[in-house]
Amino acid sequence: MTNALNRRAGILNYPLAGELWMQKYEIIIYWSDEDRAFVADVPELPGCVAHGDSEDAAQRQAKEAIRLWIDTAREFGNQPLILKDAE
Repeated sequence: MTNALNRRAGILNYPLAGELWMQKYEIIIYWSDEDRAFVADVPELPGCVAHGDSEDAAQRQAKEAIRLWIDTAREFGNQPLILKDAE
């Protein structure tokens, strides 16, 4: 059984065209009994999911997963689907 615990916004700095962009993606963190870990899902980036032993660890892993997701998209010639400025 999976229970949603909370919603957090992860903020990631990412250089784009010589500028430093501040991007904000929603990170949903929940406990998974099946995985026996906290799972961090980034719904705006398909397939971008991470996990950790604590909520903080899952959030840190999710921020790294976001960076890798964006790097991979660019490597294959695609821009990320959503580039957001932090509010």
